Amino acid sequence: MAVKNYMTKKNKTALITGGRRGIGLGIARCLAKEGLNLAICGLHKETETLPIIKELRDLGAEVLYSQVDISKKNDREKLVDTIKKHFGRLDVLVNNAGIAPAERTDILKTGEESFEKLIKVNLQGPYFLTQLVARWMIEQKKTEPVFPGCIINISSVSATIASPRRGDYCLSKAAISMATKLWATRLAEYNIPVYEIQPGLIKTDMTVPVTEKYEKLISEGLLLQARWGTPEDVGKAVAMMVRGDIAYSTGQVLVVDGGLTLRRL
Repeated sequence: MAVKNYMTKKNKTALITGGRRGIGLGIARCLAKEGLNLAICGLHKETETLPIIKELRDLGAEVLYSQVDISKKNDREKLVDTIKKHFGRLDVLVNNAGIAPAERTDILKTGEESFEKLIKVNLQGPYFLTQLVARWMIEQKKTEPVFPGCIINISSVSATIASPRRGDYCLSKAAISMATKLWATRLAEYNIPVYEIQPGLIKTDMTVPVTEKYEKLISEGLLLQARWGTPEDVGKAVAMMVRGDIAYSTGQVLVVDGGLTLRRL
């Protein structure tokens, strides 16, 4: 078991939205192993998250959990203020939290209520959370010239693949992809890189309803690497960016999809 380092407040700190499950938890595990302290958030009560917090602490991270809804302005502000008070710094923002459509519905029939909810969570929330965090990172950069900040957006291959039964989801991820470019451009003068990761078929609770469908397609050659992706596959990609391994690549997209989107004959 890793040595606990709860008191190392000077360690890099990462905020991972939706970090208590799925891809977010895979990212949290990888960053904890890299020696970062973690702020994670979700909709569940902290008491329901205690086993996850313990697991991450056992990996050596100091962990702060906040029950917030990132689609709400007040919750986003509360989240950032809580991190300021607890850690005093924030080096990494991973915009991971997101939801799938409540129902996969043909775009000829889908309603506006579902659309609005999904866009608020998947796009509006991370866009304005990035604004809050970017302002704070700029302040940190002024007092600490070597401040190693970075922002990572977790989008999806659905940013580029059309799925007419998940139109709202595809639109939200395509917009996040543009947000990566916008923030990379705006924050370049402060040397704060912004990256994007587009996961493919990742084995999480979000993909449970379509497991049977995609296992059949995988067996028929849908992917070049014939397996589901794991949350840790995405987490390792995030860790590479956080370490600064691709520091001269702001605005770039890393596709973690086992070859799903590779054009081939």
